[in-house]
Amino acid sequence: MRRTILIADDEKNIRSGLQIALEDEGYDVLLASDGEEAWKTISTKSVDLLVSDLKMPGMSGQELLKRVVSSYPTMPVVILTGHGTIEAAVDAMRNGAIDFLTKPLNLDRLFLLIRRAFSNLDLVDQNVALKKELAELKRQSGYSQIIGKSEKMVRLMEKVAQVADATASVLITGESGVGKELVADALHAQSTRSDGPFIKVSCATFADTLLEDELFGHEKGAFTGATSARKGRFELAHGGTLFLDEIGELNSQTQVKLLRVLQERQFERLGGEKTITVDVRLIAATNRDLKKEVENGNFREDLFYRLNVIHLDVPPLKERKDDIPLLLSHFLELYNERNNRKVEGFSQQARSALLSYDWPGNIRELGNVVESMVVMASSEILDVGDLPQHLQNSESDDKITLDIGTTMKDAEKALILSTLSSNNGNISKTAETLEISRKTLHRKLKEYEVGN
Repeated sequence: MRRTILIADDEKNIRSGLQIALEDEGYDVLLASDGEEAWKTISTKSVDLLVSDLKMPGMSGQELLKRVVSSYPTMPVVILTGHGTIEAAVDAMRNGAIDFLTKPLNLDRLFLLIRRAFSNLDLVDQNVALKKELAELKRQSGYSQIIGKSEKMVRLMEKVAQVADATASVLITGESGVGKELVADALHAQSTRSDGPFIKVSCATFADTLLEDELFGHEKGAFTGATSARKGRFELAHGGTLFLDEIGELNSQTQVKLLRVLQERQFERLGGEKTITVDVRLIAATNRDLKKEVENGNFREDLFYRLNVIHLDVPPLKERKDDIPLLLSHFLELYNERNNRKVEGFSQQARSALLSYDWPGNIRELGNVVESMVVMASSEILDVGDLPQHLQNSESDDKITLDIGTTMKDAEKALILSTLSSNNGNISKTAETLEISRKTLHRKLKEYEVGN
């Protein structure tokens, strides 16, 4: 997308010189000879960035800046000033200008400021687009907590919708942190049992004896300290859904009792003789390979088959990296709100590092990283320096080595060619990474006798 820059300066030579230079860099340029004309242009035409002189007849650059910041707060403004008014230029930055340049102008510095400003605008636009896409995906899926548009996640959610109303047991497998509990939530939320109770138990949280009591309850006097009868989680889940997380942690005695409940829908409380019948849909989850646990004698084969009537496998994040941008947008919005922050998005370099990392801790790890970055952020755009150290190190795997004494020209050539190679020859992506225009990159490559 071509960007439009407005140059406001009462000196004709500066206006025309900047117009030529910026058009040569690929921008559309509008001109104004004073603040009034500039404000009229901004009010009637599409302007992406303003470069304004500080001192102009009529409406000054300061007044123009105040109006722009008030009415168009996302429009970047670069102030031009003479050496005698640097203090006023610093005041302009306090009032909302992104930076200032003194005359005579350093064009390379101006180009860099403009590229950075547009890069930030692109990131903000990108984040807005992702938010819209995220909202639409949530609307279409009917369940807002699972985020993903990758092929594997689409297939998974189609299966969830297909089996949600069934009464058959479901076994959810996947690595730690992939969101197995969220899949269980979705199954219950989309079932006809959604108005009934949804009871969750982490089997790894309780000692063996306590887990049996937690699931099936006890009668008064069943053991020392049992001063009254207590319902277990199966009774509490009657008419709804029971989710047993980390099912592979069950001991052999509890496995036997659970098998009976699945077969007969009946059990007795600890210390009791009365048989209790329940109507419960069971969902179990594990990060273990239960087939191997069966082979090793740690898990009953008949219980495994009773649990595994419907099998849903949640893919690890490294196999669904297409979903990371949406997840970043989701977590950014979530942790901005929770921590009272206003972070706008991620730089291309930070996003690249987050996309290239394999995420052994999956979505849980990604969420923790984003929250840490949001809380510790020093600017509205999260950059590589805001990443945890181990992600910064992973991002630095692609690097070039230069000998002491390498000339600036040769260093520039090595950097450009290495970046081009890492982007598989993609000119647009290389220019974006290096923060230079495509025209500049083509000119450099021509100097190096690379390409056409």
